[in-house]
Amino acid sequence: MADPCIFCSILAGQSPASVVHEDEHCLAFMTLRPIRSGAFLVIPKVHIDHFTDLPDDLAGHLLSVAQRYGRRLLDLTPAKRIGYVVHGFGVPHAHLNVVPQHDTFDIISARYVVVDGGAAYQVTESAVPAPTRIELDQMAAALRAEMQPAG
Repeated sequence: MADPCIFCSILAGQSPASVVHEDEHCLAFMTLRPIRSGAFLVIPKVHIDHFTDLPDDLAGHLLSVAQRYGRRLLDLTPAKRIGYVVHGFGVPHAHLNVVPQHDTFDIISARYVVVDGGAAYQVTESAVPAPTRIELDQMAAALRAEMQPAG
């Protein structure tokens, strides 16, 4: 039996999330271990493992939501750019990572690389700071504030 999907658990209301946006097709919520404050995910409400398996209109909708809130993120943070990443690992449920970028390395977690003997490197989840639920909820609320409905 496959492991339960944490994103499906969030969609079912069984696991907590700091929600940025919800509509009939998708949910956007704050990343638990963001590289920079404000990072969030946009997921489809239907469980599909690979982003490339999403119907084009649904993939476009996820990107449109990410774009709208990404613009808001630029107003709320000192980020210079917003990065969008689909890497397909971590959770077997299609998701779009929205990452505020202050510099080149924010998109690849290089701020948290651990060098071992000058040759090997790794980024472990424990190396990335975890904001509190209150901090995540506050950023989600700030992103939602003053947003106009899509049109």
